Amino acid sequence: MRAVDLIRKKRDGGEHSRPEIEFLISSYTRGDLPDYQMAAWLMASWLRGLGGAEIAFLTETMLHSGEVLEHASIPGKKVDKHSTGGVGDKTSLILAPIVAAGGLTVPMISGRGLGHTGGTLDKLESIPGFNTALSLPEFRRVLAACGMGLIGQTAEIAPADKKIYALRDATATVESIGLICASIMSKKMAEGIDALVLDVKTGSGAFMKREEDAVQLAEVMADTGRRMGKKVVALITDMSQPLGRMAGHSNEVVESLEVLRGGGPADLRDLSIELSAWMFFLGEATRSVAQGRALAQEMISSGAATAKFRQSIELQGGDPRVVENPKLLPQARTRVDVPSPAAGFITATNCEQLGIALAILGGGRAKKEDHIDAGVGLEFHLRIGDRVASGQPLATIHYNADAKLDEAHTMITESYEIGAQPPPELPPLIRRVIQPGS
Repeated sequence: MRAVDLIRKKRDGGEHSRPEIEFLISSYTRGDLPDYQMAAWLMASWLRGLGGAEIAFLTETMLHSGEVLEHASIPGKKVDKHSTGGVGDKTSLILAPIVAAGGLTVPMISGRGLGHTGGTLDKLESIPGFNTALSLPEFRRVLAACGMGLIGQTAEIAPADKKIYALRDATATVESIGLICASIMSKKMAEGIDALVLDVKTGSGAFMKREEDAVQLAEVMADTGRRMGKKVVALITDMSQPLGRMAGHSNEVVESLEVLRGGGPADLRDLSIELSAWMFFLGEATRSVAQGRALAQEMISSGAATAKFRQSIELQGGDPRVVENPKLLPQARTRVDVPSPAAGFITATNCEQLGIALAILGGGRAKKEDHIDAGVGLEFHLRIGDRVASGQPLATIHYNADAKLDEAHTMITESYEIGAQPPPELPPLIRRVIQPGS
């Protein structure tokens, strides 16, 4: 078997067999296949697309390039959630303790933020001492002790994905649904889970801005999970405006704690409960999604979810006092309001631009090695459909350095569309639910 023949086959629209996919991925992971040939194959795959069987073969091969976790010693079902990311999306910090408190195990391997989106690992690391770089034995110990663990991708987990993703990033082949699916699902399947809930975002703050693209990705990922013997459901959810009131790492931890105590903004609370409900249902903790919602509410109202989050923080080396005293988290020294330039109604937001404004203030990365200021944040006061007076604050900037303040201020102002009439309809929080075969 020769790589050049497989590149030609995909270039000409052919479909690979399992042995062909295995040859390409294993050869590249070992270093036997040069970057230029893998880059050529990635571009051919981007242009020609990958079929459902090819995506499943690719996912399985990347999955088995490293260690696949197993948790046989931990009783019960193992369930996780994956979000495609957005601005203010902090549901992992809320639903993991809810679902663990409800009796399931949540082995969550998460990522860092890049560009306009925030990362779960960065948010957790705003908690003083919190260690997201646990070894796999330490990860298993934490899971056994409290039913949840949140770490980053280790060297042992899907090394083929790590190597190929770096090449995709440098060759303009990131935005391929087949390659995105294989990258996400190989890491998630390596967690040793029985079921997965996908939160696929769509709207101005999502990577998949068109709903039809989000649906296509969700269908491919759900089908791939089914082919691999897992229960998978995907929710298409709104990211035409920030989720919740806060964006920025420590600020999002504070808001997550508010929801765990039964408060917080309605959209964030509702989505967290809905995702938890599907996790309970797929994990067979409840007989229906409706029962899952009730169980999620019970875990919040009883205080069990908050207690579980406190326990997980302590087990992963963090300061558990932040649960009772959020002022122990990093805080920005200065705040400034962004006033509305006109009166009317909020008709739309450029959510991605709001995320970029946060990033340039120090709350995000342009490159993976960039430092994040965990205290920087944005506080959003108005949502699409709300009436606004001229001069009324649209948002409040929490910042430490004013070098980029004027630029961010302008970007935030320009991110809000204000009209004389309210929009004809408000964007639904959950647009669609997709299951394999639905």
